[in-house]
Parts: sequence; structure tokens; C-alpha cells
Amino acid sequence: MCYCLIVFHMDVDSVESTVSAGDIARLVDVGRAAVSNWRRRYADFPRPVGGTASSPLFSLAEVEEWLRRNGKRYELSAAERAWQRLRATGGDLRLGELVLRAGEALLAGVGTADWPDPELPRLLDELAAERGPADGFEFLYQRYAESHPRRLGATDPAVADIMAGLVCSPGATVLDPACGTGTLLLRAPAGRVLGQEVDGVAAGIATVRLRLRERDADIVAADSLRADAFADVEVDTVVCDPPFHERGWGFAELTSDPRWVHGVPPRGEPELAWAQHCLAHVRPGGLVAILMPPVAASRRSGRRIRGNLLRAGALRAVVTLGAAGPDLWVLRRPAPGDPPPAHLLLLDAADDPAAVLPAWRAHLAEPAAEPALRIVDLLDDHIDVSPARHRRRGGPAVADEYHAAARRLRGTALVAPDLGVAEPAGDVPGITVGELAKAGLLTIRHAPARVGTGGGPHPVLTADDLAAGRPPGERAADATGLVEVRPGDVVASPAGLARVATAPAFLGPGLIRVRVDPARLDPDFLAGVLRTAPRPHTASTRIDVRRTRLPRLGLAEQRRYGRAFRELVVLSDGLQEAAELGERVVRLGFDGLITGALRPR
Repeated sequence: MCYCLIVFHMDVDSVESTVSAGDIARLVDVGRAAVSNWRRRYADFPRPVGGTASSPLFSLAEVEEWLRRNGKRYELSAAERAWQRLRATGGDLRLGELVLRAGEALLAGVGTADWPDPELPRLLDELAAERGPADGFEFLYQRYAESHPRRLGATDPAVADIMAGLVCSPGATVLDPACGTGTLLLRAPAGRVLGQEVDGVAAGIATVRLRLRERDADIVAADSLRADAFADVEVDTVVCDPPFHERGWGFAELTSDPRWVHGVPPRGEPELAWAQHCLAHVRPGGLVAILMPPVAASRRSGRRIRGNLLRAGALRAVVTLGAAGPDLWVLRRPAPGDPPPAHLLLLDAADDPAAVLPAWRAHLAEPAAEPALRIVDLLDDHIDVSPARHRRRGGPAVADEYHAAARRLRGTALVAPDLGVAEPAGDVPGITVGELAKAGLLTIRHAPARVGTGGGPHPVLTADDLAAGRPPGERAADATGLVEVRPGDVVASPAGLARVATAPAFLGPGLIRVRVDPARLDPDFLAGVLRTAPRPHTASTRIDVRRTRLPRLGLAEQRRYGRAFRELVVLSDGLQEAAELGERVVRLGFDGLITGALRPR
């Protein structure tokens, strides 16, 4: 197990517990719409003290006073008070470390004297008395997961139950080489559990969660592909939800690795590296349940490895769990003398996840029964093991999936913002971003030219992530010298991309952080102007953020424009998602017409 020393320097008097609108709704047992209504109706409702325009934070003390003054009954448990105090003390980037430290205190059963906030030991004692150490920490963890869903990316508990049910047995030794905060290992009915996780804080949280449930756990903080902590260990079962599409997984230094029994994973196929890593760690005859992106079943670059897995009898099932993934692959390490199986189970359970376990048991009893396919029929030029690709000829499954996808496409409800026609206003006075910086309304920071990515606990936002509106796609081991991004910051690129950050991260190369004073300048307004800034009349198409000119508008008017800009960004992202769904509809339509499952009307 890896322990880390966490040191905080903070003015204790400045710690103030804050709550979001969702937290307030939970306190009073009402919907979030009721809280929004109170903000509009009551002039004395507390003003935000932090957060962003779209996700404001309020002083807990002020909210409590307002609720009492207006006769609204509420319940603030010891657990809720402990969570709010932790969040106020740690901030976004340090919150995970504080949650881990709280878990270690609950596990030890003793407080510590050197907390940055002397109230926290007492609140944790009350939390343990109220809920018990295990359930108390799970409450803190769930609140942390809700506030940082993209950063943690925890496995869906329902999916974790399916995976454990497929391959785990009581008393077995189970490994998760990308264990995150331990959700999969907690669901496994195992004797001993082993885990590895590149993020040290997440690995610590996993250890605490498992130890508080009295599980025999050994969790190591390190990169499994590059620094395998269990290199000589074979276990009964492996479960894994690996990071998808991670470009810096170690292709160059791992090309000759002995784990690649079924072929060297292509640079763009890290998931096939994870699948073979998992197979290398189960004993002969042991099972692996691993989540994979849907494209891993059909991508041309991975067809050689898929073919080798099929020929060796290592790939036993591919299950679709949702319209947008992930898929679940079941692998088995062949034992000496085992005859290779003749059939592969291909199952689409997107609409009925409860069917997965019965279908697997039925397949084990009768391998040739539907929806299994003969492996020899899959070994063509494509070696496509997508369940949607191999429906029974003329059967209803393709038709059902086509119509379901078409309904989802029609239901995307993409609507353009309701924008009125403006009266001609002539020239509007303007001001540049550089002038705003000089006036103290914002600060500008550029990312370093080189950022050491390739694994680590610190999320790094890249230009590709910014363009796609997705969470950070890279990780850094050392944050020294990196530019921190907080929710509410505007992140821009010289290519004309700009978004308001919704989660903490660090800037990747080529990006710019603009931190505004939200009481004087609306971040969504600034991001919208940066996205539409005219290109310079030079050979370069790159935008100089400092020279970008904003119209001089009052804060209320900025926020009106900011809301419209934000709605347009949401529309743009929705159109990208609809395009992907549209491609699925087209592919299913062609497949259905060719196979006879669909016909023209």
C-alpha cells in the first residue's frame, strides 16, 4: 500500500462551509426547481459566494439563517455537516486528498491534531457515531463522486454487479489493474482482492473503502501497464474498467513486452493492451471481465489481435450494455489441453441488462445456441465481433435496434436558442481583453510549451478535449509548473476555441486560461466572444486573445448574452452527438436492408 503525506497551509478563520442548489434541495427535501423559485421570489435569499453562474455556491450559515427566518423545516445531519466542512476546507483540487484523509481517520478510529480545520475531527467523530465508519465514509465518497463525476469516472454499480456475477466466485482472488476508487472490487464476492491505480488519491480511497468493509485488500498506486506491481502474480479472476482512448499508454517502451501473446497492440488501441494485460494475470482457465469501447470490436487496426484471441479460444463473449457503450468482453485464459471453443456469445443487452447472466449460463450449458455465432464465420477480412453486426439473418433484432436508434435520433430535441431581431445600434464601444486584464477584471495565463503527460494523478486538458467538450484526456505525474484550471475559468486556444471550465484540471500545451471576476465580467459572455473573434489579416490564422475586442455591456446584459452563447455551445455539442447517432442509424439501416430484417415501406 502507498501512503502519501498531505500538508495544508490555510487560514482557519477563512473556512466557510458552502452548499450548492442541489445541497439546499436535499436539506429541505424539495426539488431543485423549488430552490430556483426561492432565488427569484425572495429578495433576501442569500447571494452566491462562489462557484459559477451556472453552478453557484452559497454560504451554509446564511442558508440556514434564511431557512429559519422563513419557517422552512430542514435537517442537517452530522454527515452533511462533515461533508460541507471538508469541501469548504479542501477546495476543488485538494478535496480528494481531504476525503482520503477523512477515510484514514475513520479507519484508524482516532482523530488527528493537525487538521487544517480543528472542527473536522469532531465532525468526523459525530459522523462515525451517526452512521458507522464504513457507511459514514461511503457517504463522504458518494458526495465527492457526485461533485466530480467526470474526474472520477467510477464504474456504474449495476454494470459492476454484472461483471462480478459473470466471472467472480466466493473465496477467489480477484485483481483489478485499473481499480479507480474500488467499486468493482467492492462488488466482487472474493476472498482476497488486489488492485492497482495510477492516481494515488483514488488508490488510497479504494484502500479505505475496502478496509472499512473488512476486505483483505492490497492496493498499489502505480501505472499497471508501465509498472506492473503484480507482474509475477496469477489470480483466479480479473475485472477491469480501463481508461479508454488514452493515447500516452506506453506504446513505444512496451513494444516487446511479453504480455502481448496475441499481438502487439497498435498505438491507437490501448484497450487491446489492457485486455492482454488482464489475460496475463489469470491462471490457466481463469476468467476476465473487461469493459471495452464499442469500436474495439470492429476497428480495422485491431483485427489481427481479435483474430488471434478467437483462434486461441481466449475471447468467449462480447456483450453490448448500452447504445453508446461500453461493451463487456469476457475472456478466458486457455488451459493446456483445452479444445478451443467453436462458438462466441454475441449479445445485445442494451435494453435488458438483467438478461446478461442468464444468457451466459445458457451459453455455458449449450454453446451453439443463439445468440452465439460460429467462430469460423467471424474469421473474415474484418473480424468484426460487434453484436449489432451479426444479427440472425432476417430476424427482428436489427429492425428493433434500427427503430430504437431512429427514435432516439428524433428525440434529441435539438433546438436553436430563441434569439430576437436586434435594432440597428451603430458602433458599440468596445474594450480589449488586454485592457480588461490591466483593469484587474481578469488574469491571463498560458500553458507551458511542454507538459509531461503519460500517466499520473493530475488531469490535463488538451486542445482536442477542448474542441470535443470532453473531460481531460491526459494525466500528468507532476503538477509543478502547470497552470491550474478551476470551474468558471475560460479556457481558450489560439485556434479560436473557448469554453467555460466545469471541472478542475491543468492546461495542456497551447491552451490559455482566462480567470475572470464573475462579479464584474460574465465568463460565458467572454467565451462566446472569443469563439467568434475575427481572424487577423495576416498569413497566420491564430488569434491573439489579448487583442480580442469585447463590446462594453453591463453585467446583466453580459449574462443575457452569456446564456445565449452557452445554449449555442450546448447545441453544437448535441449536434456532434446526433451525428454519431445518425451514423449508427445509417449503418443499421443498410445492415437491415441487406440481411432482410428491414424492408422499404
